[in-house]
Order: sequence, then C-alpha cells, then structure tokens
Amino acid sequence: MSLNRHAASNPSPGRDRPGREGFRNLRRALSYLGHYRRTAIIAYFALFVSTGAQLMVPWLVRRIIDTITEGMTANMILGLPPQVQAGAAARQGTTLDQLRLDASGAEDAIIAVCIAIVIFAVSRGVFSFIQNYMAEKLSQSVAFDFRNELFAKIQRLSFSYHDNHQTGQLMIRATDDVEKVRMFVGQGLLFSLQAVVLLVGTLIILVLTNFKLTLVALPVLPLALVIFMVFGALSQSLFTKLQVRLARLNTILQENLAGIRVIKAFVREPQEQARFDEAVDSHLAQNLRISLLFSFIFPLVFLIANLGQAAVLYAAGIQIVDGTLTLGEWQQFSLYLVYVFFPLGQLGFIISLMSQAAASSTRIFEILDAQNAVESKPGAVELGGVTGHVRFEDVSFRYFKSGDYVLRDVTLEARPGETIALLGSTGSGKTTIINLLPRFYDVTEGRVLIDGHDVRDVTLPSLRSNIGIVLQETTLFSGTIRDNIAFGRPDASLDDVIAAAQAAAAHDFITAFPQGYDTPVGERGATLSGGQKQRVAIARALLLNPSILILDDSTSSVDLATEYQIQKALDRLMEGRTSFVIAQRISTVLNADQILVLEGGRIVARGTHEELMESSPIYVEIYNSQLEADAALDDETAPIAGEEVRS
Repeated sequence: MSLNRHAASNPSPGRDRPGREGFRNLRRALSYLGHYRRTAIIAYFALFVSTGAQLMVPWLVRRIIDTITEGMTANMILGLPPQVQAGAAARQGTTLDQLRLDASGAEDAIIAVCIAIVIFAVSRGVFSFIQNYMAEKLSQSVAFDFRNELFAKIQRLSFSYHDNHQTGQLMIRATDDVEKVRMFVGQGLLFSLQAVVLLVGTLIILVLTNFKLTLVALPVLPLALVIFMVFGALSQSLFTKLQVRLARLNTILQENLAGIRVIKAFVREPQEQARFDEAVDSHLAQNLRISLLFSFIFPLVFLIANLGQAAVLYAAGIQIVDGTLTLGEWQQFSLYLVYVFFPLGQLGFIISLMSQAAASSTRIFEILDAQNAVESKPGAVELGGVTGHVRFEDVSFRYFKSGDYVLRDVTLEARPGETIALLGSTGSGKTTIINLLPRFYDVTEGRVLIDGHDVRDVTLPSLRSNIGIVLQETTLFSGTIRDNIAFGRPDASLDDVIAAAQAAAAHDFITAFPQGYDTPVGERGATLSGGQKQRVAIARALLLNPSILILDDSTSSVDLATEYQIQKALDRLMEGRTSFVIAQRISTVLNADQILVLEGGRIVARGTHEELMESSPIYVEIYNSQLEADAALDDETAPIAGEEVRS
C-alpha cells in the first residue's frame, strides 16, 4: 500500500468539488431507503402523526385562555347590580343568558381542553418513540448495506486499485464515512422532514387565523433559506477535506500499529510521533475552520429569528390595542410562531449533518463506482478439469498502462506436470509473471493461456480455484492454525488438514503446541516464527489440491535445515502439477524441468541446470556466487536436517 503515497493521501481536485455533485450523491445514497420501504413508511407516518399532535397544542391553549377570559368576564358582569348587567352585556356584544352559560361551563370546558392536551401529548410521545426507533433502524439498515457493498467491492477490486490507495483511506470510508451518511438518514433527514412538515402546517394555520400578522413573519423564511444554501455549499467542501485528513491520520495509525516492531527496532518512535502529531494538527485545524463557520451561522440564524419575532410583536400589539386580536388568539399565534422559528434554530444542525453526509457519500461512491481493471467479462466460461498446460505468448506488461514495461515479449510454455523455475535479480520480472497467471493483473500485450483458454476468457473464481499460491509475504488471519490451513476449504476435515500440514513439514511443530491445531496464531500470525508461518501457508495452498502451483520464494523465511524438509515434501507434491517456483537459492530449483533466467523484464536464458551451466554466463555467475556458499552450509547442517530450527 506504499505506492503513490503522496497521491493517495492528497485528494484529487474532483474530491473537493462541493455543491451539486455532493448533493447528487447524497440523493443517490437516500435511494437506499427504498430497500426498506416498510420501515421508512412507518417512520415517516409516525412523524406526520406526532407533528400533527404537536400542531394541535397551540389551538387548545387558545381555547383554554379564551374560556378563562370569557368566564372571568361573565362573572364580573354577573356580579354587577342587576339593573346594569344587561347594558354591560350588550357592550360586550353578548347576552345575559350567554354570560350565565359561559360562567357555569368554564370549568368543564377547561377540564375537557386539558384532557385533550394530555391525549395529544401522549399520542405525540408514542408516535415520536415509533418515529425515532424506526428511523434509527432505517439508518442502521442503510449503513449495513453500504458497509457490505463497500467490503464486497474492495474485495473485488484488482491489485492495481489497491496499489494506488492506502489501507487507512479505504478503512475510513467503510467506517467513518458510512457513519456520517447513517447519521443524516437517522437524524438529519428526520429533522429536515419534520421541520418542513411543521413549518408548512404552521404557516397554513397562521394564514387561516391571522393573514396580516403572518405576512409580517414571512420575510424571515426566504432569508433563512438563502443562508441555508450558502452555508451548505461552503461546509460540504470543508467536511470533504476533514474526511481526507482523518483518513491520513488513520493511515499513519494503521501503518504504525502494523509495523510497530520495525519502528522500535530502528528507534523511530520520535519521528513517527512527529508525523502523527502533524496529521493530528492538520485534522484539528480543519475542525476549527468548521467550528468557526458554524459559530457564525448559529448567532446569525437566531438574530434573524429574533428580528422577525420583534416585528411580529409590534404588529400584534397594535392589533390587540385596536381590539382585533384577543389574548387567546395572540397566545395561539405566538406559540405557532415558535414552530416557525424552531426549524430555523435547527438549520445549523441540519446543515452540518447534510454537508457531512454529502461529502461522505461522494467518497463512498468513489469506491462503489470504481472501475475494476480485472474482472470476469460477460460470457466468460468456467475453467474446469485443468491439466496444467500453461503458455505465455509474446507477453508484455506495464503497471497502470503507463511508464516503462516490466515485462517485454515473454514467451514460455509449461507442459502438464512440469516445474518451471524463475531466477533473476530483484525487479527482473519474476513476480510479475506469476501475478499474470491468476490474473492479479491483465497483460498489456500478448496472451496467457491455460489449457488453450485465454485467462481473460474464463471466470475469475474458476481460474483461481485451480491455482494454489504461496506468496513471498506470508499472511495469516486471526483464528486457529486449523482455520488458516483450511482457509481455502473451510469444510475440510481435520484429517485433510493434518495431511496437508504433514506434507508441508508443519505437523510436528503444530502438535508441539499445547492446543495443537486449535492454537491461536495471533494477529498476522504474530505467535509463529517466520518458518512456521511459511509452512502453514504452504499447507493452506496444498489443501486445495490445485492443478497449478505457484511458489513465490516460499522457503525464503526458513533456515537450511527446515528448507531441506520443505523441499523434500514439495518435490513429492509437485509431481503431477504444473509448478512455477521463484527462488533466490539455485539449490532449490536444480531439478526443475525448465529454468528461466530473467533480466530487465526479458527471458535471457532458459533450459535445464546442465544446459544453462554450458550456455548462460549469467546463470553460471549466479551459481558460482551462491551455490558454493549454500553447499558449505548444507554440509554443516546435514546432521540436523531432521530437527526443527526456529527462524
């Protein structure tokens, strides 16, 4: 993952592009709600019911206040001398009979309205619970889909994609970016819809109850909407940069945890601490920029809301003085006015969640939309019954379709059951050849054939299931030794696992552990020595019983005595299989059917050991510089060849 570090840790210009692209991707992310229509319908139906119950409360409060006011007025007039009661009632625009009715029924009316308020409050509480629970379930379900799709896509992406993207960058998109989208689906979208329903419902009621007073409050809304749009566009770019810096921080942390032994061995703790501090400082600075923006928007929104409220108070005061607005109507209007300004107060929170989700959804879809350089083409056939006849026809290759060629005009043929050894200096193209066989990369020019089939014309699973691979860098997974050996065949019996381990000269050291095959290997196989990990990896490949075997310097991590054991087992197991062997030691490939010597991406010599000793000066040079030293060590270690020597 170290390739192109600078490019990977610094986003391309397209990643920082705010506005339409981000919100288009956010809308695309919201389309995932369609996977859970029933949950979404329940959540948003509950939202409408709870908001409707909330809208009823101010009207009921007005009823209480008007009932109390009317009851007080009735009692005051009925307490006057009888001869003036009729005149006082007339001045109030009512009759004595109505006043007596108001006075006697006031208490019952207040009780009825209070009961109605309690009923609506309970309804709102129940449906708010349903709304919040179902919205959370909905957001978690969407996050579940995103994480699964991201993991599946990352698994399918070819090696060339992973060469250009750091592990920490991919991890942060599958975790933190998904969480940002989930938060918007679970809270931001809910609050946004609730604000719209509350605002529209309130405005309709206000227009119907007091149109003139509503006109005073309306200018606040378009102004708030403009602020919403401007801050949304600005903050999305800031949140995109924040996620990039968080990914860089996560990458440094991941690299340090994975390479902690190397860091300690080279006493690089101060330098790595400085690198991490710089990433943390950069992340902190970006957070502070975002905080500065939102520290400005909240007071601005509240200022606008307060100015609107002051204008409404003035207009309402005039109407009350003129007698065109009652105290109950004003109380109702003022409570509904809170429902107008309350969504404005939520703007900052909604903007934050929406901008983060828009930025994160763009980063998520960058992975989901990534083109895979290597995949099964439409109409690809299954590769079955492989005999192991492999041909490279005029193969040339360069990484990322640019730069210098790593391989040039490579032609070779391996007949079924033959062992092909690849020798050459570092960078000569040995590993590239074996990477082209299982289509880790596709050739730039030429063809790779297995049993006459171009590997690009067969399905990837059927191709790779016929090839057993032991890579130079051994990777084990958390779990037991048995789990790791059976990684390619989880249904393999213990007897099959033991047989593979015995063939790889791993059985003896495994049974020496107290837990035997149930021994945990630790993270990345930390509890095993290099030679032990290599033999577990060999057993893992052999358990597949592949037709084609690739050994990429598979004895590089073992001493000569252990190599002697492994090589004897491999000699037996390579019988009947087409095997490609990369080795640094000539002693491990002396019996190969064909030895290919590579230099500068070309095959400069080929033949058996005896033929090359006569025809290839390069091979003779490698032989003389290496084999004599190995032979001397072999003589010293031969007496203990059957013993286990830990690497």
